[in-house]
Amino acid sequence: MGAHAAHGQAGAATAAMVAAALRQGDKMIINMGPSHPATHGTVKFVLTLDGETVDDIDIHIGYLHRGFEKMSEQGTWQQVLPYTDRLNYVSPLCNNVGYVMAVEKLMGVQITPRCSYIRMLVCEISRVTDHLTALAAGALELGGFTPFLYGVEARETLYPIVEELCGARLTTSYTRIGGLRSDLPDGYGDHVIAAMDKVLSLLDKMDKLLTKNRIFYDRMIGTGQLSQQDAIACGVTGVMLRSAGVDWDLRKHQPYLHYNELDFDVILGHQGDNYDRYLCRFEEIHQCNKMIRQMLRQMPGGPVNVGDWQVVLPPKAAVYNSIEGMIAHFKLTIDGHQVPAGEAYQAVEGGNGEVGFYVVSQGNGRPYKVHVRAPCYYAMGVLKKLVVGGMLADIVPTFDTLNMIGGEVDR
Repeated sequence: MGAHAAHGQAGAATAAMVAAALRQGDKMIINMGPSHPATHGTVKFVLTLDGETVDDIDIHIGYLHRGFEKMSEQGTWQQVLPYTDRLNYVSPLCNNVGYVMAVEKLMGVQITPRCSYIRMLVCEISRVTDHLTALAAGALELGGFTPFLYGVEARETLYPIVEELCGARLTTSYTRIGGLRSDLPDGYGDHVIAAMDKVLSLLDKMDKLLTKNRIFYDRMIGTGQLSQQDAIACGVTGVMLRSAGVDWDLRKHQPYLHYNELDFDVILGHQGDNYDRYLCRFEEIHQCNKMIRQMLRQMPGGPVNVGDWQVVLPPKAAVYNSIEGMIAHFKLTIDGHQVPAGEAYQAVEGGNGEVGFYVVSQGNGRPYKVHVRAPCYYAMGVLKKLVVGGMLADIVPTFDTLNMIGGEVDR
């Protein structure tokens, strides 16, 4: 569907909703967003209110026009990687890993054990930064400025760890088809442990201020409730699904990389409400910490890249001092990876759920199609069920626990 046609349909739906409300006479139509402190990005809600009760909501997500999937068709397979950073820019390393795994599946490339462990390590660090952002923002929007500062300080403790690894905080582009940009720096494991120790200390302070706080509890419990049936029917994954009591985590139930070698628990809620989603994120950080320490203890040695110059760039010494290295570097950079014709799908457990990449090749150096199965897109699809019938003020904590990232819902 063209952009103009989609916009026209959305406008018609809103107009019909407004007309219906006006016919009833006692309803109020208000716009929330697209630029609003609580919407965490460019999204607009057209609300029909009966007093302070939400009678209807029309959700407009089409304000962030990045065109990820179409841009991916314009460059080589490797040049798609920086675009994946901008999907969920709070946990970009998960996106990096998921994309290259999809291409590697299509190419039949088997990465090294050390590369696999490092990819898991960066994914779990990224997951912690994602959950911390959601927890901190949720506290702030309900008036908890001190726990917000603790959460942001904890996140800022981890960003230098990411920067040490790849030179950037958010736009990481760390993975490569067939491996990684580089190995772990010297002493990196000690730096990670020290950072996680500080994160846990700050998380404990947040816990004492929020979890049993009467005001916070009353605002969160029983609001934004999602049943197991609706969660499954609407395709939501990640914390939203697990908070409803559905035991589903790709790392455990469809293990990839070496997650099957790690000991960790899948955290489940009971009611699927805002409070359960808060608790699930809190406890998942502790599980991430548990896994990170296991990975560092079990980290194998060896190279991080496969030894095939048709898959990874040759080392600089070979490029500068041998004709074979120079040609291999030139061919891979200019022509791109020659991916066999076919299609593949690979999913990873991202910060907000299943991040899946469906890639199609026509047998040359550029993707024919790249589609992303973004968890935030499905979360936005279920938002109406969570807020209609509730109070206007409850939209803020409910929308926060969805943790919508605009870059993922872009279409």
